[in-house]
Amino acid sequence: MSEKFGLNRREFMRLLGTAGVSAGLATAASACATNSQPAPAAATQAAAPAAPTAAQQAAPAAQAGNKWASSIKIRFFAGGDAGDAFASIVYKGAQAVTADIGAAVEYVFSGWQPEKMTSQLRDAIAAKPDGIAMMGHAGDDAIMPLAEAAAKAGILMMYQNVDVPKVRAKFGGGYVGSDLTPQGRALGAEAIRQFGLKKGDKAIVFGAWDQPGRYLREEGTAKYLEEQGLVVNRITGKPEWASDPNLLIPSLSAAVLKDPETKMVVYSGGQQLGAVPAYMDAIKKKAGEIINIGFDTSPAVIDGFKKGFVQLTSDQQPFLQGYMPILNLALSKMYGLGALNIDTGAGFVDAKNYQSVADWATKGYR
Repeated sequence: MSEKFGLNRREFMRLLGTAGVSAGLATAASACATNSQPAPAAATQAAAPAAPTAAQQAAPAAQAGNKWASSIKIRFFAGGDAGDAFASIVYKGAQAVTADIGAAVEYVFSGWQPEKMTSQLRDAIAAKPDGIAMMGHAGDDAIMPLAEAAAKAGILMMYQNVDVPKVRAKFGGGYVGSDLTPQGRALGAEAIRQFGLKKGDKAIVFGAWDQPGRYLREEGTAKYLEEQGLVVNRITGKPEWASDPNLLIPSLSAAVLKDPETKMVVYSGGQQLGAVPAYMDAIKKKAGEIINIGFDTSPAVIDGFKKGFVQLTSDQQPFLQGYMPILNLALSKMYGLGALNIDTGAGFVDAKNYQSVADWATKGYR
């Protein structure tokens, strides 16, 4: 995995200005999304419209410090609450690109509640911004009619963190985030490889099993473990656990009490993974007695590695999930460029390499 972002913000914007907007964006996206599937050539090399708008004709070259997108209005969904471990990094990425390009961005926080996101998306469409960057947690069925309304209103759409492939196939828009099912399966495979788990070993996997489209990643992990002969206990998580991870303690305590031979616990996000020391203390387990793995990094997750409570995580670089959707919407509106699809899943952080991302996590970028 990458030890740091391939490009800093200044270098990223320099590429946009000196190499041309579409070529610079393609290069920067490729460098940032380390170990990811490359964006389709059609997306990164989309031609400008045959009849550019007046705004496009008057647009200056996109250069650092030149607020070239100041006329563009965007609604951006950060997913959770402003202060939670994951949403705060997404928000940081969104704020960074806003500062770089000057777009007028309204930030939306939803507490990871799909119903609230849907209601807020309806309000966002009614406000008629130029573009909306939407979290896909509500799933294809819930978002489909709203995406249709956005398309009819001429509002550009991007999606981040959770994909809605059926929506995008019908009404367009790109996706910035991990390819969820492969990411989940890869985490399961890495756990088997690193920790020597074998047939009959027992694992707990927390996931949003009640949210269509949201649990693909965790289900990928659970299925892979089961394919290797492990016994998996799926426990349905709750959105409020992201805001207050300590609310997970009763569910974990009951599960381990019921099955004290549990060898591994898989957490569905960095908020819970960062709280592992508190969880282990609650169930009277020392560091390393239970293997704790999951998704995302944060200062708390890094601290868990240092103390020996966290053994493995899959990093999906949420900063990019904030930065790239807004940038892509602005470029699409201003220059007619197509929607990008960027897999931000960069690889694994474990007890051997966590120090390489520790500084970036502490600064709020990983």
